Amino acid sequence: MNKPARGLRSDGEATKTRILEAAGELFATTGYAETPNKAIAALAQVDLASLNYHFGNRSGLYQAVLTESYGQVLGLANLKQLVGSELAPASKLRALIEQLVGHATQEPQAWQLRVLAREMLAPTSHLQTLFQNEAQPKVALLRRMLSEITQIPAEDPALTRCLLCVIAPCLMLLVGGRSFPGPLQEVFQMSSQAIASHLYHFAMGGLGAISREYAKQAKTSSKPGSPTTR
Repeated sequence: MNKPARGLRSDGEATKTRILEAAGELFATTGYAETPNKAIAALAQVDLASLNYHFGNRSGLYQAVLTESYGQVLGLANLKQLVGSELAPASKLRALIEQLVGHATQEPQAWQLRVLAREMLAPTSHLQTLFQNEAQPKVALLRRMLSEITQIPAEDPALTRCLLCVIAPCLMLLVGGRSFPGPLQEVFQMSSQAIASHLYHFAMGGLGAISREYAKQAKTSSKPGSPTTR
């Protein structure tokens, strides 16, 4: 009795995956607004009803595509494993940057990256949902990683600025890609190892400077008569 049910579930998951892949490819090529459901169904070789059955509606399908895209670039499970590993804090950051640069420089560029690029360059209401559901837990882990390097408390605003400065160059590579005009073209002529090494050393230099400045300010504010101790 159980074998047919397992078969149905297996077929259902395969169909859902085909729809997700088809939608991802088309959204990456023509955009969310310009991609008709009929084109997705045709590419996935399903009927229109299957789209709503597996994803609720068109909006649910696009949100699933964004979630899949973001998870491919920076998976929560992998990030948890990296942050919780026994690697030295600086080595964790290097591994993260190498991973992100590897995604950005892969050829051909995966549809996941192209979908994220479109969404970030022309944001829809789905981007806020993606951040609330997917990004916030990862931001907390990244803050923890940088806190280990700088000794700045994870909740301190200074660490937020550090996080933006470290991640922004990687995001630019991911979103811009090889087809983006301007200086990125020159950067992509370098090997992925050279790019990652440069971004890592640049990040560590900045983090070191901020860490020293933070420690200096903390020491000054702890002296008797300082504004924060009055």
